[in-house]
Amino acid sequence: MNGGVSEYLVIESKHNCTCKQEKESKEAADSKKLALIENAYGTILTGLGEDVDREGLLRTPLRAAKAMQFLTKGYKETTQDILNDAIFDENHEEMVIVKDIELFSLCEHHLVPFFGKAHIAYLPNKKVVGLSKLARIVEIYSRRLQVQERLTKQIASAIAEALEPAGVAVVIEAVHMCMVMRGVQKMNASTVTSVMLGRFHDDTKARKEFLTLTLKK
Repeated sequence: MNGGVSEYLVIESKHNCTCKQEKESKEAADSKKLALIENAYGTILTGLGEDVDREGLLRTPLRAAKAMQFLTKGYKETTQDILNDAIFDENHEEMVIVKDIELFSLCEHHLVPFFGKAHIAYLPNKKVVGLSKLARIVEIYSRRLQVQERLTKQIASAIAEALEPAGVAVVIEAVHMCMVMRGVQKMNASTVTSVMLGRFHDDTKARKEFLTLTLKK
């Protein structure tokens, strides 16, 4: 028995050592990436004619690099990571809607924000998911460089893949700062995109019910 315990302790020690090495390697890689982004922001500021050595800008490249890493943290996350044990067997087939999920993202064309709300519905096929996980899925895909059309489709596809429901519907309403702060400069313009899968695509009645419940003011 002592031999078995000793063998277990050796295996456990090796496992802990491997995990520590992987963590240290990841931290080193993240630190290197942060430095690259920081240097890039310094170059941009210099190119704009700014003095990166003046007091107000001394730490701006680092702050901007950390901010950009946060704003794009969705690249490091997957739906599998957040759903894990949050899918449950349940004999429920009626529509589930979570609306007005706030989202913030960055337009991949100009690297300026767009923001708004996502509305999600699915028709369970004997499986339901923790409601907060739908908001987390929105967060994963919005915290990347995006276009709204692709973002809408990625959210719908992720839910469909994870739950295998009878249908998924996603609508996003957003304001794009690339249209407000620059270009056409239209303050009141908003963009609406939708993706309908399964019964929401095929069944007019289901689609109408979702849109009525979601978009009514």
